Amino acid sequence: MAFNSLEKRALFGLGSLYAARMLGLFMVLPVLTLYGQHLAGATTQTLGLALGIYGVTQALLQIPLGMLSDRFGRKPVIFAGLMIFFAGSVLAALADDVVWLIVGRALQGSGAIASVVLALLADYTREEERTKAMAIVGAVIGGSFVLAVMVGPWLAGGFGLAGLFWATAGLALGSLLILAWLPTPPGPVVHKERQWRGSQLGAVLRDRQLTPLSLGIFCLHLTMTALFVGLPVMLTRQGADPSQLGWIYAPVMVLSFVAMAPLIMIAERRRWHVPVLLFAAALVLVATLSLGLNAWLALSVVLIWLFFVGFNLIEASLPSLLSRRAPGDARGTAMGLFSTGQFLGAACGGVLGGWLFGQFGRLGLAALAVVAMGSWMLVLWWAERSARTVTVAD
Repeated sequence: MAFNSLEKRALFGLGSLYAARMLGLFMVLPVLTLYGQHLAGATTQTLGLALGIYGVTQALLQIPLGMLSDRFGRKPVIFAGLMIFFAGSVLAALADDVVWLIVGRALQGSGAIASVVLALLADYTREEERTKAMAIVGAVIGGSFVLAVMVGPWLAGGFGLAGLFWATAGLALGSLLILAWLPTPPGPVVHKERQWRGSQLGAVLRDRQLTPLSLGIFCLHLTMTALFVGLPVMLTRQGADPSQLGWIYAPVMVLSFVAMAPLIMIAERRRWHVPVLLFAAALVLVATLSLGLNAWLALSVVLIWLFFVGFNLIEASLPSLLSRRAPGDARGTAMGLFSTGQFLGAACGGVLGGWLFGQFGRLGLAALAVVAMGSWMLVLWWAERSARTVTVAD
């Protein structure tokens, strides 16, 4: 069975809307700590906070806005979220003090409409086509992140940090046009498989098959955001031209996807999800540790590629594994906890990364990666071993 005309239009529109918003959030990631140094009050710590603060507001508001959309409709909540995102982007573009940049980034995160967009897509699609539609949007999210990391340095190099945020504000306005173009939705439906139930939170947290996955996305985004606090500065100190960082990130990101694809297929075909996740986590850990010890630009480029092979592999594998392991009546709660862990990881990575890089330089970031990813690897290995022991005993 294929998508009908309504589903195709909804998928194209909502996928484009999601991509524009992700671009706006993440284009700043590879350049903020480099191009934000001219702001009054800018330090590594404050810029790290500006980098990660959006994760706090995202984590706090994602579930409440989803609940509001169940009651008042998806489109009004998405409209309000995009307007908040637009306001935050304009404030960040006009900021001449790092405090206002932090406030602007927090406002950007407050337009936490990811769950509402996915709920609206679920409203538009038939049940038998819904999983396929969600998978396509998942691919769009991954592609948007890759494009953001490549385009951000080019925009900042040509127009400065303010120009990048003005471009983000333009993306928000474009998203409003997409929202208006979408057909009238059939009305919000509370999809049981996506519904958050606070009463199930304790059971989900105690589930040894689920909690390590949410911990994994937390540690992964903590490590990635912390790395980007120092990476632009590290690369320029090693001889890279700040305006040409996009030419480093572009081939690295593309080639990391090429290297990741066979590993994804192996994990799916042979059911080696956990071994592949452990391997990917080891790649992230080794790459970040080596970046902390390395002083040569060419080797840094290779290590960044290695990092993103592991990062993209984990980013693609964890949601798939979570959806398979979560019970149908608790899937919405498990996914809500997972998304919250992702955003909180980004927030903690920005704050901790800024402090550690300011105090200890690149070695501080390397130590953080070792602790975060090493701890997750132990938890994942122990949880899988415990689950096998219980299965054998039964």
